Formats: sequence, C-alpha cells, structure tokens
Amino acid sequence: MLKAVLFDMDGVIVDTEPLHHKAYLMMFHDYNIQISDSMYRSFTGQSTRSICEFLCEQFMLKVKPLDLENTKRAHFTKLFFEDPDLQLLDGVKDLIKNYHANGLKLVLASSASILTINNVMKRFKLDPYFKDKLSGADLKASKPHPEIFINAAKAAGVSTDECFVIEDSTNGIIAAKEGNFFCVAYKSKNSKDQDYSRADLLISDYNTIKYDKVKDLFTST
Repeated sequence: MLKAVLFDMDGVIVDTEPLHHKAYLMMFHDYNIQISDSMYRSFTGQSTRSICEFLCEQFMLKVKPLDLENTKRAHFTKLFFEDPDLQLLDGVKDLIKNYHANGLKLVLASSASILTINNVMKRFKLDPYFKDKLSGADLKASKPHPEIFINAAKAAGVSTDECFVIEDSTNGIIAAKEGNFFCVAYKSKNSKDQDYSRADLLISDYNTIKYDKVKDLFTST
C-alpha cells in the first residue's frame, strides 16, 4: 500500500528555476565562462557542487569548484529574498496537505543545498507537513544517481514499492527509476527539453494525483 511520497523541490514544489538561472548567469559572468543553452539545460537536476566541478574541469579554471559554488549561492540567496514573484507551483500546497491529511509520510529529496531547502520550507510554511528533508548537495553522487531517493525512502521508513517520487527533470526521473521507484513526472513550464519517457506517469496538474486517485496504484502490503 501507499505509505509515502518523495518530493523533488525545484520545479516540483517551488518555481526557483528562474532564480537559479539568473544566479548561474551572474556566476558565469563573474568567472568569464561561456555556456551554451544546451549545456545549461543538461545541468537540470544536478547539484550545484557537481556542476561547478564540471565547469572547473571543462574550462580548466584556476579556481576551486567551491569558489564557483559559493559565488552562485550568494547570488541565489540575494535573489531568493528580493524577488517578489517567487511562488509555490499551482496546486502543490493543496496536494501536500491532501497527502498529509491521509497519513502519508512526505520527504523532500532535492539536489539543492540544505540552506536553500530550509529557506523554501520556512518562507512557505511547509515544515509541518514533511517528515524529513534531504539535500543531495553533499552526497558522493548527484542525480541521476539514485542515492538521494534511496536515502529518502529510508528516512520515511518505507520500501520502494510503498512510495513514489515526484520529479520534473531528466536526471531526477533517471535517478528515481534507477532506484526502482514509481516516478510521477511533473511537466513544469520552466523545465525545458526534459526527457519524460522513463516516467511511469506524466502530469501537468497536481489535482490528477490527489490521494484518492493514486492510492490504488500501490497494492502491496
């Protein structure tokens, strides 16, 4: 039976991708890095640390990945608290409340830093609904590696067939499927050119996955 739901954050709960994009562009400018649109899109779902490690190697930069990471995070934090347009995605808070009211354990499993996760949870008052919050920023392997979702299921105290993952990115979907999770792909307007083909279910409206509509997909005991 269904006992838990594992949520990604960016592009699933809150629409921070435009802010991340601005922060990355500012960081690229700071270090004189030229990134194509296709290369940037390939970063979706990866942690900032893994992206910065890639950039240092790819462009043979004479700085440490942590320097890039800290610069990007500083830009993002400033934008996070100053941009009035930052809002939760349509319907997601109602979905979270719906799952919580029906006794599901909710775990956040995001590639974002724990600082960013905590800022989002605090700003939108989501902490009461979640059993745990996990950041992939400090894991050995970033998405598409399934480690973060495996850890999230453990945090919820459930097996892979007693929960499902909600994701919006190619890397996140791959991570879920490599971990043997049922994966719901949310088609976000800001997640361009993502591959949803491995997802078990593709949606664009959270009302379609309310508890009563998904509970029967999980019949194991």
